[in-house]
Amino acid sequence: MTILITGVAGFVGSQVARALLARGERVVGIDNFSPYYDPVLKFARVKPLRDNKAFTFLEVDIADREPMLTLAEQHPEVDRIIHLAAQPGVRQSVTDPYVYVQTNVMGHLVVLELARRLSRLKHFVYASSSSVYGANSRLPFRAADRVDHPVSVYAATKRSGELMTETYVHLHKLRATGLRYFTVYGPWGRPDMSPYIFAKAIQEGRPIKLYHLGFAKRDFSYVDDIVAGTLAVLDKPAQEPGHRLYNLGAADSEEIVHIIELFEKALGKKAVVELRPGEPGDMLETAADITETRRDFGWTPKVAVEEGIPKFVEWFKAYNGL
Repeated sequence: MTILITGVAGFVGSQVARALLARGERVVGIDNFSPYYDPVLKFARVKPLRDNKAFTFLEVDIADREPMLTLAEQHPEVDRIIHLAAQPGVRQSVTDPYVYVQTNVMGHLVVLELARRLSRLKHFVYASSSSVYGANSRLPFRAADRVDHPVSVYAATKRSGELMTETYVHLHKLRATGLRYFTVYGPWGRPDMSPYIFAKAIQEGRPIKLYHLGFAKRDFSYVDDIVAGTLAVLDKPAQEPGHRLYNLGAADSEEIVHIIELFEKALGKKAVVELRPGEPGDMLETAADITETRRDFGWTPKVAVEEGIPKFVEWFKAYNGL
């Protein structure tokens, strides 16, 4: 059978596709190469996938209804969906909200419409975000916590996706699982995320802006762990139609200043730091409670930041010819 992956040129999507192909699955991948960041990185991620005969690539925007819904006729063999396509970025969602609603709300709706048209579909897995926890103050965040107070448009759109999925499960008897990812990093990571920004700034001797006056903390999750968790969930759909939500994170909130120290060590250079107050939409701290994820899927993260950041830096230097 075949797995459909949306956002297959993305950071997580490309590595999920690679892992599925490596274990002998057939994959249909779609992406629209959004210019939110340099598409050259996206093309580079997809290139080795396209060399595999078990991989089919389609350039499609998930919010474009007609080509998306025709996939049900073109690929009726699809029996699982991993929906990872999204417009990322918390801060930009505050200044340019329209594209977030178009991609993350309308796009999610279209993918759900496709899902209900696939007669062989066994499992619909999609990426949510730790951002949905918003103004919640109790840590670590639990999947069962109320998430009524998002603090960014991005977070609101990801919560909208969760609610729409709940409705489609009720109406169309889908088996769906949402995964709240926590700050994924590692090789092939996005250039708009803090690990890439830190590495580039330190390498070039430019200042790093540390928000929340340097007191911010994040649950940094290594990409290989996230891929393993995503596949563990994919392979274990609920026995009955229903909608489940789980956290995928390292379950260890790291001080940003410690992360920068690890980058300094890996790069052999000191960072120049500028302390800034928090910006609208920023969360001060994130931390995942993964008790239920461990219990239900036997998954646990393995790569600590002390190991993962040097691996990221090794890729960063090779990719940029340093």
